[in-house]
Amino acid sequence: MNNIIIRCLLSSVLLSAHIVNADIYRYTDENGKLHYGDKRLNKKYVPIEYSWKGWVEVTYFKSYAKNKKLFHPYIADAASRHGINAKLIHAVIYAESYYNPKIKSHAGAVGLMQLMPATAKRFGVTNRRNPEQNIEGGVKYLKVLMKMFNNDLKLVLAAYNAGEGTVRKYGNKIPPYPETQNYVKKVLKLYRG
Repeated sequence: MNNIIIRCLLSSVLLSAHIVNADIYRYTDENGKLHYGDKRLNKKYVPIEYSWKGWVEVTYFKSYAKNKKLFHPYIADAASRHGINAKLIHAVIYAESYYNPKIKSHAGAVGLMQLMPATAKRFGVTNRRNPEQNIEGGVKYLKVLMKMFNNDLKLVLAAYNAGEGTVRKYGNKIPPYPETQNYVKKVLKLYRG
């Protein structure tokens, strides 16, 4: 019982700390015990962030700038061919994967633009782990959503996150899911920032 209470309190503290953009670090010691802190006390502490995937280690931040530069040509090319602003694509990729082409969500989304199997198939992506294919598929999907929702960026992003059917179910409004609402705000901030 005490363990459940401690976890609830820790989750509350960590969640509120994330809301104010505090850094949170986690370390698992040799006995398997988890340690949390707001400072990186040593190299064994890894940054964690709360996302729609839950609490995740963001050890791939080290390669963020390198990968952003590495994948920019694919992004620029897809943006040009499909008429989607490259800055929007960068914002979606940052929010989805932090430019990590190997990331996989618990729901089964894979790669830079976190494509689900059905979405990948729909847009001709045969290898979701291939950055070029993944970006191409994600940008094609954004283009379809732009047309579907009359270039209403909030609805496009909500549909990218929660699914186009979900946005339609709620009368072409952002669904009342905190995850989706936060996702839309985050991507718009990245895009406009």
